[in-house]
Amino acid sequence: MRGLANSEVTVELAVAIGVAAARVLGNAVHKQDGERPRAVVGRDPRASGEFLDAAICAGIASAGVDVIRVGVLPTPAVAFLTADLDVDFGVMLSASHNPMPDNGIKIFARGGTKLPDELEESIEAAIDQHWKRPVGAGVGRIRDLEAPADPYLEHLAKALDTSLAGLKIVVDCANGAASEVGPAAYRQAGAEVVELHANPTGLNINDKCGSTHLEDTIAAVKLHKADLGLAHDGDADRCLAIDSEGNVVDGDEILAVLAVAMRDRGALAQDTVVVTVMSNLGFKLAMEAQDINVVETAVGDRYVLEAMREGNCTLGGEQSGHVILSDYATTGDGVLTGLNLASRMARSGSSLSELAAVMTKLPQVLINVSGVDRTLVGYSEVLTAALARAEAELGHTGRVLLRPSGTEALVRVMVEAPTELDARRVAEGLAQVVRDNISLA
Repeated sequence: MRGLANSEVTVELAVAIGVAAARVLGNAVHKQDGERPRAVVGRDPRASGEFLDAAICAGIASAGVDVIRVGVLPTPAVAFLTADLDVDFGVMLSASHNPMPDNGIKIFARGGTKLPDELEESIEAAIDQHWKRPVGAGVGRIRDLEAPADPYLEHLAKALDTSLAGLKIVVDCANGAASEVGPAAYRQAGAEVVELHANPTGLNINDKCGSTHLEDTIAAVKLHKADLGLAHDGDADRCLAIDSEGNVVDGDEILAVLAVAMRDRGALAQDTVVVTVMSNLGFKLAMEAQDINVVETAVGDRYVLEAMREGNCTLGGEQSGHVILSDYATTGDGVLTGLNLASRMARSGSSLSELAAVMTKLPQVLINVSGVDRTLVGYSEVLTAALARAEAELGHTGRVLLRPSGTEALVRVMVEAPTELDARRVAEGLAQVVRDNISLA
């Protein structure tokens, strides 16, 4: 869950979720007599994370679960520690790439995996249930883990088999959770690192920096004549890249580079990569040319993860830079992604621009149409006919996607075409049909 901290994401809610998660996930069946279940709790550096951390730890401990508090760490580090410490569940307090006033609560199941729907529903239902509180020695204890970043850094080091010596990397930490471990991981791998936005105050996370604001990273790559730039978001589960010439290398291009690299060394299971329907058509055409299979899912990393598990795949991700390397992580890991991208450069001796040339992005135009009834997409005959005409016009040279937002009164119109002019013309035409036929007015 995610929202405005201290307005939607409150102390009371954090305590209640802590209690509910402890009751549902704190299963002591596998424990020895007298041994309590345990949970890991981490956060990003937002100011609100300080009181939310105290609240959720209090809720968990009050329900009889011991808490191992790890402080400020990336989301994938908390997922890793949940598995590495063999605890019953993990909690990450972060609103990821959202602005500083927001915060959120993400819960990992045992092993550091995302919760299946049924467990999420059980936790939600438990929030309002009456429960018997433990007393005396039955309450949980809270302790801080000493040097919590060390096991995660050791884990990242084991994921690489190539030194990054000779590479100069600009690392934009978004004044977020990777501000310490991000630069440390790249230096540990041998790279020369230029740190950018690595001084979190609790108030400056994602503030005109990181993966959602690449201007400073581009400028720093050019200024320092770096080989590449890597930009993370507030909780460091994303990574976007900048080549030495200052060009953006997005999640699709990163996935294309990694897919070919993994295929070449026999690490791309089923010769398949999993992406969402929002991936650029150029990515799919490039993978087809490389004899690599592409599986598409709905938008959202949880759907990518589900498809990866079902197909026993080792690589998946999103255009946003959320990349999942399942041989080493249970969720998207921006630092792990950056390390693997730089490793491909070091191993091949190629520049990032040369590697990213494996795919050619088609111009993509996205228009969000507000004030419409998103539930009518697929039911309006006029809209369906307009969509069919657009698809017929573009044929195999382009793509059209109409997607209702899952949370807002929006319909997203996305068009890819050989030229930006064509993409914009088709997108604006479809957007107008949406406005004219499923308006809420």
